Amino acid sequence: MSEIGHKFARLEALRAAGFPVPGFFCLPAGEFDRALRALRLPPPGAAPVEEWCASAASALAKAVPDGDLAAGLLEAFDARIGAGGTAAVRACVVPGPDGAGEDSADDPFAGLSDSFLYVRRDGLLEAVARCWASAFKAEAVRYRMHRGVDPAAARVAVAVQRMVPGTRSFVAFTRDPRDGTRHHIIAAAYGTGEGVVQEKADIDHYFVDPVTGTVRTEVAVKRRMVGPPADGETDPRVAEVPEELRTAPVLTDEEAQQVAGLAARVEDHFGRPQDIEGTFTPDGALHLVQARPLAASARDDGPRVHWGNHNITESFPGVSGALTYSQARMFYELAFGDLYRRMGVPARRLRANAHRLARMVGHLDGRVYYRLDDWQELHGQLPVFDLIRGGWEENMGITGEARAARRRSRLRAAASLPAVVCRAAGHRRATKRFLRWWDGVMAEVHDPAARPLAERPADELIALYRRVWAEASTRWGVTLANSVYGLLVMRAGTALLRRWADAGPELLVGLLCGGRENRSLAAARAAIGLAERAAEDPDLKAALLAADPADERSLRAVWEGVEAGRHGSRVAAEARAYLRRYGDRAVHDLKLDAPTPRQRPWMLAGTLATFVRQGATAAGNRADEARAADEARRRLRAACRGPARRAVLNAMLAVTRWLVRTREDTRFCRTQLFGLSRTVLWRLGEDLAAAGALDDPMDVLDLTVEEVIGAFDGTLPGSGPCGLRGLAAVRRAERDRHRDAPPPPALLSLPAGRPVAAALACARPAGDRRLLDGGPAGPAGDLLRGLGSSGGTVRGRAKVVLDPGIPPADCAGRILVARETDPGWLSLMIAASGLVVERGTLLSHTAVTGRLLGVPAAVAVGGAVARIPDGAWIELDGRAGTVRVLTGQGGDDRAR
Repeated sequence: MSEIGHKFARLEALRAAGFPVPGFFCLPAGEFDRALRALRLPPPGAAPVEEWCASAASALAKAVPDGDLAAGLLEAFDARIGAGGTAAVRACVVPGPDGAGEDSADDPFAGLSDSFLYVRRDGLLEAVARCWASAFKAEAVRYRMHRGVDPAAARVAVAVQRMVPGTRSFVAFTRDPRDGTRHHIIAAAYGTGEGVVQEKADIDHYFVDPVTGTVRTEVAVKRRMVGPPADGETDPRVAEVPEELRTAPVLTDEEAQQVAGLAARVEDHFGRPQDIEGTFTPDGALHLVQARPLAASARDDGPRVHWGNHNITESFPGVSGALTYSQARMFYELAFGDLYRRMGVPARRLRANAHRLARMVGHLDGRVYYRLDDWQELHGQLPVFDLIRGGWEENMGITGEARAARRRSRLRAAASLPAVVCRAAGHRRATKRFLRWWDGVMAEVHDPAARPLAERPADELIALYRRVWAEASTRWGVTLANSVYGLLVMRAGTALLRRWADAGPELLVGLLCGGRENRSLAAARAAIGLAERAAEDPDLKAALLAADPADERSLRAVWEGVEAGRHGSRVAAEARAYLRRYGDRAVHDLKLDAPTPRQRPWMLAGTLATFVRQGATAAGNRADEARAADEARRRLRAACRGPARRAVLNAMLAVTRWLVRTREDTRFCRTQLFGLSRTVLWRLGEDLAAAGALDDPMDVLDLTVEEVIGAFDGTLPGSGPCGLRGLAAVRRAERDRHRDAPPPPALLSLPAGRPVAAALACARPAGDRRLLDGGPAGPAGDLLRGLGSSGGTVRGRAKVVLDPGIPPADCAGRILVARETDPGWLSLMIAASGLVVERGTLLSHTAVTGRLLGVPAAVAVGGAVARIPDGAWIELDGRAGTVRVLTGQGGDDRAR
């Protein structure tokens, strides 16, 4: 090692292990020592070190080997390279007494030594001398001085490696060099590796998931490459990329996987993350030119905790206050606890994992996150979880290092299916009991003959709140069990469609249409029906059309007219009935920070105004859904001719439709549960403000549920209710600060064993940010791929919506593009001509709603918000799940 250095010792180890390393030979550092001594330079201390090194570099560049050394080098060149061949001649600073040297594990780039490519036999000796001289070049001297290493003590070995005629070269990392995450990242360019390393060429990037092998590609428009020297020259030259290759990817997905596999094997061989260089020759052969330890991987040491909000942000987007978070945490703890009990997880295991359930939902930088290691461990208790893990992890946005390392055998999971089928047999009855119970609760709460909640005393409200949530803790698991059964049936149905009808998810999308409408869609159609009734009254129609959706006063004036019966008692009665049944449904209706029509009834006037402007009808909406269902059934009959097989598929599809409808029904129940909490807790906030415990009733948003109720129950420790004022003020300032800061990544990796607030300072994305965020806005012709979830093709202008509090009219006739949606987006979705969402699955709200509304939709379209310019003309194929950008940005009016 002390004679040839880490770099060349590593190459020899790889060559001996059978890796595709081009042949080479080494000139040991002892020859460098002899050449330096022969110069008879003054001792290094006789002059300033930088001056001495400059003198040594100049002299060594002229110390061209001669005599026996020169003859031996030329003989080795002829034997290893070939008299007519070319070589890469590279320098490497060898380790000193402390073991440190170029490409060492602790300092991979310390040497800054030179390399010379396409060296012919007649230029070999001069190249060796220039490599020796690079030991003392100015950049290397400054670097070693910065590292506290004596620059005059450098010793250099030289390797002469056969130059393979590579036409596509790459550098590959087995970790993200910026943050140490486990993604294989490849930078590739046409020509030689110098173009990649020295950034002289236009480069494509490839991101390969080491678990699934999935390849994500960022293709550049390539104009420059580094190629062989021109005739009569010795240095590589920058050349033009041929026109036909400029927009084509340098590597195919299969070649990117091949490179990633090679890098992974090199990592396995040396036992630590690596950075490799290599090239493809015209015959498709892959050659490994260099390998070195990856310095940035040191940040990957130590255990990490992974957090993700890819799925939960659909329910709790953006920044959430303490009230919303504490209610969400309570809900997930009780609902998932009930799920595990219902699915047969032993009580002993539930007790052992109780701490995981209590911390599974966290509050990081003001946002609600899942703690993914706990989520995976808890869900891993489900007997069949490993049969649906892939679909559930996809829904959660879990990729790369955030995936669970320990999994149950699929055979073991499959063996538990009979027991699960037995439990599933009672699921329909259990669901009916759940809905019957919940409808009874809502009938009690919103009974027109009973005293309104707002007028009941605090003790009565708290007792109601406690009772409903206590009952929910033993019933709500039914709704989550429905998701488990849905994923199992969906997986089986998709497999049978592919086998018997040679069709994928795009056909399944249409086949899920039809049947009884779910409660979420019933809410939307009830609003459309109410808008139809309002449009029959000329005065009310005119008032709605004149109202400004963004002006609360104008909406309030319209509502006061409706409520007072100035537009007829029938409209007033139907509006009040709508609010009793659907008043909790709104944008962000699970966030207790946000009002709903239950608290602000004039919000309904804004919804009605949108539908009146559109001329929407409930009958037309149902007809669109029926057409989509009929078309899908026609395609199924054409694709699957066997009546027996078709009967099996139809039976399975009927079950799937019921499960999907039940999912949306119970999601609406969840909206009502949180609506009840909002009504109770907001009212308690008014009482606290009246008692002087809060400055403003809405300060309750920055207290936890237990703090609010504890102020009344006498269970609040500390200085009593008056201390709530200061606590709310501190949290409100925190919430404002989080709202003004850029949002953190959907997947976060934090150091384990630290307080989370401190660990957030060392947070990093649990995956490449370009994979998570999609990169910059795409040019015309950019094609994005996702999961087709509602068939049909539509062209239109994109409306990128980051905050759904915009007037629905802004989405009229536009293709809505968002990160995620929730049921409160229905008014925007009804107005839109198509739906494109970054997150979701075939069972997500966007997918279900798109099918029921009969509009094209695609979910899981990664990077859509970043890559689709607002106002751009795009084409959405809801069957294939593709979105094509047809023109550039048409004005940055992106809704925020």
